Amino acid sequence: MTHLDVPARPARPSTVGATGPGDHRKETPNAMSARRPLALAATGLALALTLAACGTGGHDTTPTNAASAIANLDGREADVAFAQLMIPHHEQAVAMADIALAKPTGAQVRALAEQIKAAQDPEIAQMTGWLSRWGAPTQMAGMGSDGSMDHGSSDMGGMSMDGMMSEQDMTSLAEATSGEFDRMWLAMMIAHHQGALTMAKQVLTTTDDADVKTLAEAVVAGQTAEIATMQKLLAG
Repeated sequence: MTHLDVPARPARPSTVGATGPGDHRKETPNAMSARRPLALAATGLALALTLAACGTGGHDTTPTNAASAIANLDGREADVAFAQLMIPHHEQAVAMADIALAKPTGAQVRALAEQIKAAQDPEIAQMTGWLSRWGAPTQMAGMGSDGSMDHGSSDMGGMSMDGMMSEQDMTSLAEATSGEFDRMWLAMMIAHHQGALTMAKQVLTTTDDADVKTLAEAVVAGQTAEIATMQKLLAG
């Protein structure tokens, strides 16, 4: 594989109020009272997503894209949905990076895996802190760890999240031999990053929160650069 330097991600400035799960800042009465409607809004959002996935009738088996299903949300509801969707998306990217770091990969793939893990682990903590502060659950009701909406034993269509890999995809990646692993990992991570870009660009059209805007812009800038690097590696 052609040698290609991996550019560092643009530095993301620290954001005011970007607290993590361990932050125990005292809330004002107004902030506490705001938690209840946000929790209810999150429940309503999950119901809306489930209905969108199921369709208006019959048993449509075509997956519905979760990001497009929340495109009509705005303000804090859209912020909550973005964080709830992006957390498991980031967690899978970190899992993919960990798989790469556990294998004898090429130097460029290893550098990318380290960079992705270093960028996305703190973002997961930041978004988790937001949801705690907003009084919203970390995981959207009915959302599985693979980013799909769980319909139990029904045969109604599921809901997909942009760029998420299936359990079989992740198993295949973990079992890939050294000769095929790097190219498989690059192709999968490009698709995964493209899904993150879709969600980040979407929330930038709705958010009024400076912290959300800063993180989404960092995702767009960082992952766009990483996609370009990975595409060059695949072409080499």
